Amino acid sequence: MTTKNLVSSLALAVIGATTAHAQAMPLQNPLQDVIVTASYNGDATGMLGLDHLFAAEPGSNTSGLDPSGSGVEFLTADFLFGIDLSASGALTVFANSPVPTGAYSMRFDFGSSLAGAITSFTWAGASGASGVPVLTIVDAHTIALDLGAVEWSDYGSLTAAIGVAAPVPEPAGAAMLLAGLAALTGPGLARRLRRPRC
Repeated sequence: MTTKNLVSSLALAVIGATTAHAQAMPLQNPLQDVIVTASYNGDATGMLGLDHLFAAEPGSNTSGLDPSGSGVEFLTADFLFGIDLSASGALTVFANSPVPTGAYSMRFDFGSSLAGAITSFTWAGASGASGVPVLTIVDAHTIALDLGAVEWSDYGSLTAAIGVAAPVPEPAGAAMLLAGLAALTGPGLARRLRRPRC
């Protein structure tokens, strides 16, 4: 491949990268810790976070993702449910004790701690639970879960998958990359064009 063809191919690749659609990625944000604020049945005091050792105290409805992935990030204040948010984007709700029929809803707000906007929130499956929860994307950083139509067996669970969009590269970044590439290949290309042919 000639230098000119190489530069053209790289230029097209850079332009294509800047116009690509967002891709699903895990919740893990390499730039900062992921912090979640939760509520249960519309009440912030209804969620107890791991960062507060599940104690009922001011701000206990806020917790970071458990880096060890060994437990749950939240317990509901009535201790009916445990909620695990994994860095891979799975949200799992566990029945912590027998769950009577009733209205149960949860909301999770990631604020600005995610690397990108929430683009999908989908049902992934259940074990020991029947019925389908209502999953809703409230805005770019908030999801809601309505469990009113779910029937639980002891220690049943259900899982949903959260999709987060990767940030799309800025067009200015592509221009800088192309300028750098031109600077690197420019002198070599000029030497090749000046070389006498036999």
